[in-house]
Amino acid sequence: MGTLHLNSIAAAQGAEEEEEVVLSSSLTTDQQGQKKAALDAGALFVLKSKGSWMHCGYHLTTSIVAPALLSLPYAFAALGWIGGVVCLCVGAAVTFYSYNLISLVLEHHAHLGRRQLRFKDMADDILGPGWGRYFVGPIQFVVCYGGVIGFALLGGQCMKTIYLLSTPEGTMKLYEFITIFGCFMLILAQIPSFHSLRHINLVSLLLCLAYSACTTAGAIYVGSTSKGPLKDYSIHGDRTSQVFGVFSAIAIIATTYGNGIIPEIQATLAPPVKGKMFKGLLICYAVVMVTFFSVSIAGYWAFGNQASGIILNNFIHSNGNTLVPKWFLMMTNIFTLLQLGAVGVVYLQPTNEILERIFGDPKSPEFSIRNVVPRLITRSLIVATGTILAAMLPFFGDMGALIGAFGFMPLDFVLPMVFFNLTFKPSKQRLVFWLNTAIAMVFSALGVLGAIAAVRQIALDAKNYKLFADV
Repeated sequence: MGTLHLNSIAAAQGAEEEEEVVLSSSLTTDQQGQKKAALDAGALFVLKSKGSWMHCGYHLTTSIVAPALLSLPYAFAALGWIGGVVCLCVGAAVTFYSYNLISLVLEHHAHLGRRQLRFKDMADDILGPGWGRYFVGPIQFVVCYGGVIGFALLGGQCMKTIYLLSTPEGTMKLYEFITIFGCFMLILAQIPSFHSLRHINLVSLLLCLAYSACTTAGAIYVGSTSKGPLKDYSIHGDRTSQVFGVFSAIAIIATTYGNGIIPEIQATLAPPVKGKMFKGLLICYAVVMVTFFSVSIAGYWAFGNQASGIILNNFIHSNGNTLVPKWFLMMTNIFTLLQLGAVGVVYLQPTNEILERIFGDPKSPEFSIRNVVPRLITRSLIVATGTILAAMLPFFGDMGALIGAFGFMPLDFVLPMVFFNLTFKPSKQRLVFWLNTAIAMVFSALGVLGAIAAVRQIALDAKNYKLFADV
């Protein structure tokens, strides 16, 4: 019933969109130039509206199907078989639904002549002035920049694993590898616009399929031989630890499905945008179903409650021996490492947009000295700062659940439902109203509980924290 209602709304607006296209095509060159000049530098240079629905699919896949999915078996260890599969299915269904809702809201406002290019623009337009600047904007920045720091840390860990596999007696430290990965990110960060990443994100899509297939195959191999641990699917800890573990695992799954930049991705689409995001989501979630479910089920089946925070760590025995051939593990880590660069650059885009808006000049050419020099300096500084923080805080991975509860829950599980109900005002007699309300309320509560569980876990692990630790 809800789906039919959404589609009927979209269909009813079809004529509006056609009229908008006709009007747009009738603008003189002078008028189009004035419209272009009205955009700020962030929207003009970073959020270029030139992409197709396939490009949108590549961006969506890179922003969702990231190496964070390698932590799903660990979440299963706290939830068990039934809880893990149910949460994984619910996460897929709710996020696909919510991303489709937010796309419909964006299309609706575009038809009304108010195309919203940023998440905070949506909040200000729908919820009122101040919501974007003081609530949505800061949360999105923390989520995206926190992701950049986390990906730099994970990239350094992948590089260290590759190094130790090839040089077991090596003496290089984790923070050195994080610095090397940061230099790689420093180069990728100079790519001027979101749209410019489309080919990189196509490669990223192939890479996530590759390392997920390798991880699944490795887990099946270990689980079906005597090399793996005894399979134990019981949940560790006393009742209190188990309860907090459940909420922490839900936050991890929310982080894995999280995006937080749907409006910015839709902003890269060339108008008219009607229906393009939905096609992009179909590409993305086809990859999601293949990768998320295969890795989580195979990983948990092979290692049970011994599953590590990153399942690739389970392939290395405590004595340093590998449970799969070294070349196979090195190849899997290389695929993961390469995709981390693409994911990190995607989550840099909201920060790049802010920097461009502040320091760029929309009246000057994009590649003029006036715009290139500030872009080079500011982007380099922001990547360097993130790299230093990742090197200093090698325990930043513990923050993943907190970021999921604090950031991805409201951005991806709550606000899309609120935006839709406030924009289209569905009758309270319709299923879609109560479905959206129920989802928003349930995930608001889960976000609070997940944040509490994450803070508790951070406090328990605090005694092990050490700056620049070689973990």
